Amino acid sequence: MEIYLVFVDAIRNSNKFWSAIVEDGNLIVQWGRVGYQAQTKVHTLGNHQRAITKFHNLVAEKKGKGYRESQPEIDSCDVCEIERAIGLLNAIRSYVVHRNFDQHYIQLLNQYLKIVPTPLGMQIDPYTIYRTLADVDHQRELLNSLLTTPAPIVAAVAVGHAPEATAEPKVSR
Repeated sequence: MEIYLVFVDAIRNSNKFWSAIVEDGNLIVQWGRVGYQAQTKVHTLGNHQRAITKFHNLVAEKKGKGYRESQPEIDSCDVCEIERAIGLLNAIRSYVVHRNFDQHYIQLLNQYLKIVPTPLGMQIDPYTIYRTLADVDHQRELLNSLLTTPAPIVAAVAVGHAPEATAEPKVSR
């Protein structure tokens, strides 16, 4: 029994995941920002049924906070789609350089977001999703890393800009 949940709020630059898996009498939980090193906690509960009960309680808690089910991996046969997303980011980059957030920029952004999974119904403000070239370049780096990582490829695509490399990850369970 396992689950992968995500919480995305582009306006608050929040793009985090929470996953759990039951193995025998243990519940293994991982969480963190999508695309960054996860934190892990192992709940040793003694038997399988207690682990399943804890699993269901934690999943209900996370869903109550707005987390939604997603997939942790991109199938390796999606290389063409990843390359297409990189091409769209390259086009988006020129609009960001000129701070030109016109209708064509919005169309490119919408095409990109159809490839890069985001929760359904998420409202995205085009003025905050890619505010700087560093935001776009970070997304492009993440997508390029997917092309060089053997399958299964972990989806490391964050919506919004990347945190400082020296920042400590927030602990939220």
